[in-house]
Amino acid sequence: MSEPKMDQRIGQGRENWASQVGFVLAAAGSAIGLGNIWRFPYLTGTNGGAAFVVIYLAAIIFFGYPIMITEMTIGRKTQRNAYGAFAALSPGTNWWLVGALGVLTGFVILSYYSVVGGWGVAYLFKTLVGMLPKGTDFAGAFVGHITATWEPIFWHAVFMGVTTAIIAAGVVKGIQRWSEILMPMLAMSLIILVLRSVTLPGAMAGISFYLKPDFSNVTAKTVLDALSQAFFSLSLGMGCMITYGSYVSAEEDLTKSALYVVSMDTMAALFAGLAILPAVFALGFEPGAGAGLTFITLPAVFAEMPLGGFFGVVFFFLLCIAALTSAISLLEVVVAYLVDEKGWNRQRAAILTGTACFLFGLPTTLGYGALSHITFLGMDLLDTYDWITNSICLPLGALLTAIFAAYYWGTKNVAEEANRGSTGMAVGAWWAFLIRYVVPVAIAIIMLSGIYQRIAG
Repeated sequence: MSEPKMDQRIGQGRENWASQVGFVLAAAGSAIGLGNIWRFPYLTGTNGGAAFVVIYLAAIIFFGYPIMITEMTIGRKTQRNAYGAFAALSPGTNWWLVGALGVLTGFVILSYYSVVGGWGVAYLFKTLVGMLPKGTDFAGAFVGHITATWEPIFWHAVFMGVTTAIIAAGVVKGIQRWSEILMPMLAMSLIILVLRSVTLPGAMAGISFYLKPDFSNVTAKTVLDALSQAFFSLSLGMGCMITYGSYVSAEEDLTKSALYVVSMDTMAALFAGLAILPAVFALGFEPGAGAGLTFITLPAVFAEMPLGGFFGVVFFFLLCIAALTSAISLLEVVVAYLVDEKGWNRQRAAILTGTACFLFGLPTTLGYGALSHITFLGMDLLDTYDWITNSICLPLGALLTAIFAAYYWGTKNVAEEANRGSTGMAVGAWWAFLIRYVVPVAIAIIMLSGIYQRIAG
C-alpha cells in the first residue's frame, strides 16, 4: 500500500487554518450544535438525570475522543476532503466509498438540520418581538408553526442562506472568522442562562436531579442513549472532522487540539443541561418532556420567569449559533469535495450545494402539514431523514472509519501522524486498543439497536 508523500501533504493553493485557536473554535463549533443545546437536556431529563450524565462522560472519553482524533488525523495526513482522504490512503480499493458515504450523509443531514435551525431562528424572532407572552398555548403555537406551509420554508431559506454565505467566503475569511465571533457569543449566552437558572427559587431540586447520580433506575436504554449522544454530539461519522482536519498544518499539535474540541463540546452540553433543567424544576414543569422541551416547555418557562423575555431571547440566540456553527461544517464537507475532486470554484460550489440542500429539505418542512400523510415505519418525513442518517449512515461511516484506521491503514501509521507536532498527550497503545476493539463494538451496538427498536417498535 502506498501512502501520500510528505510533499503531497498540503494541496496546491489549499487554505489552512490561520491559527490553532481558529481550528479549535471551528471544530468545536462543528461539534457544538443542536445535539448539545436541544438533544442533551431532554435526553438527560427522560433518562433520570445525573446517572445519564456520568455514563455520557464515560462514553465521551472511551468512545468519542478516539474517533475524533482518528478522523482529524486522516484529514491532516491527506489534506483532502472525506472522499479524497480515503481514496488517497487506499488507492485501487473501494475504501473511497466510506468517504463518499460521509459526503452524502452530510448533505442529507444539512437538508433537514436547516429546517430545525429555521425553527430556532423563527422562535428567536418571535421571542424578540413578544409573540410568546404568558398565557400562550405554547404547544398550539409550535404545532401551528411546523404545520404551516410558507412560514417554515421562509425560515429554512434564511438559515440556509446565512450558512451558504459563510462557506462561500472561504476557510479563513468565512469559517474561521465567524467561528471566532460566534463561539465566544455562544459561551457568554450559556453562562448568562446558567446564572439565571441556578439562582431561581426552587432550582436546587433541578440541580440535585442533574448532579446527584441515582444508578438504581439505569436501564439498557439509558446506556444506549448515552452512547448515542456521545457519538452524535461530536459530529463524528459524517466527514466533518476529516474535512476540518485537512486544513491543519503538519506542525500543529493535533492531539491537543482534539482534546480541546472534545472538552469544549462536553462543557457546552453540561452547561446547557445546567441552564435548562434547574429552571424547569424551579417553575414546576416536567423535565421528561422529550423533544418538545425546547420549543414548547422552555418558552412556557421563560414566560413565567422574571425577565423571561430577555432570557428567552438569549436562549434562542444560543440555539441559533449552535445550529449555525454545525451547519457550516456540514456544508463544508460537500463543498470541499466539489472543490478538491471536481475543481469547482468555492463560491459556485457553496451556492449550488446550499440551494440543492434547501430544495432537498423542502419535503421535511411540509412533513407536518401538506405532506403529513407520507410516512415511513410510522415516521414523518423529517424523522425519516433523521433516522436514516443518524441510525444507519453515521454509525456505519464511523464503524468503517475505525476498521479502516485499525486494520487497513494501521494503528502505527495513524499514531505516527497524530503525534506529529505533539507536545502533550500522545496517541499510543491505549488509543490502539480502543479503536480496534471498544469503538467498533460500541458503534455496532448503537446501530443495530437503533434499527431493531425502530423496526420492532
